[in-house]
Amino acid sequence: MKHYLIIALASICFNCTDSKKNGGDNHDSSLDVKINSEISQETPKLGIEEAKELAGLPLHCINIEYPNKLSQTLGGDDDLKSPTELHPAFYGCFDWHSSVHGHWSLVSLLKLFPHIENAEIIKQNLLNNISKENIEAEVAYFEKKYNKSYERTYGWAWLLKLAEEIHTWDDETGRQLERNLQPLTNLLVQKYIEFLPKLNYPQRVGTHANTAFGLSFAYDYAETLNNEDLKEAINERSFYFYKNDRDCPLNWEPSGSDFLSPCLEEAALMKRLLPIHEYKIWLHEFLPQLKDKNFSIEVGVVSDRTDGYLVHLDGVNFSRAWSLNKIAEGLPEYAHLRALENQHINYSLPSIFGDDYMGGHWLGSFAIYALKSKGND
Repeated sequence: MKHYLIIALASICFNCTDSKKNGGDNHDSSLDVKINSEISQETPKLGIEEAKELAGLPLHCINIEYPNKLSQTLGGDDDLKSPTELHPAFYGCFDWHSSVHGHWSLVSLLKLFPHIENAEIIKQNLLNNISKENIEAEVAYFEKKYNKSYERTYGWAWLLKLAEEIHTWDDETGRQLERNLQPLTNLLVQKYIEFLPKLNYPQRVGTHANTAFGLSFAYDYAETLNNEDLKEAINERSFYFYKNDRDCPLNWEPSGSDFLSPCLEEAALMKRLLPIHEYKIWLHEFLPQLKDKNFSIEVGVVSDRTDGYLVHLDGVNFSRAWSLNKIAEGLPEYAHLRALENQHINYSLPSIFGDDYMGGHWLGSFAIYALKSKGND
């Protein structure tokens, strides 16, 4: 992969941001240009060799039980069980949602590269984990008294993204996986439909609870599966939350452990929902600076990739990239965002291989989704 990414990372000044003002109008965009200028604008590629490396990340962790962050509310002594007992399908990769999108990564890569090395081993791992019995146990976990909001909505979103990926996989393994996963898919669709009318205010954060991210992935599923009830619920709440938003403070981002951009995730969601002529008006009001051909925003600079929170900033680079791609899709006046998108991917991509488990257990999925989004260019 390195032959695609010519990146002078050593020359980046990790203290450049110290002099950046936090106030909205005091932000010095020249600092963004200075840091980004060291990073290649070349379009990164996802070929068979890159896919092999990326597949190795979830293969390494989907069946590794520990370390594990259960994020569990205990209702009694009986709830004190091992990860494999609690989540027989999605116990690996440190936490439930990372395991889910690790499985998504493998399905996604198999679809793109059916003859990837270890393809049969990957399929067997998927069938072993996403079995009928294991999914029944996952459903039972969600139905317990204290687990009603478990993984809401970040894990829900990734589960629906996995279901969508499996549904569009023209392979007999895909059909078996879809049948096995369906009870959990149905449960989380219903949870979305029941929860969204109760949510009076969106969560505008850069971490798991971000509402716009959860709605985007759920909408993709609903669009692909023609689930009109879910689409209606998402449309109603999205317009209520975001239709009148103006002047999003993009220069406040990122926070210290963000892996999502609140402003860009919202813009990418509304791109899915609004007619194109309405979207252009909305986007100009929401993020007017994006239309400037010289627009730049500094990549999320990671100072310590062994720190599970600081390494989140690699995630913000990948998620910004897929959001910028969605925003620019079909809009020539925003084509200049492609270079910025490439820089964000190129900064973080080389660092996720052979790096610390704190990033390796989840960042591969973000990288794959960002790289796949470029297929819409």
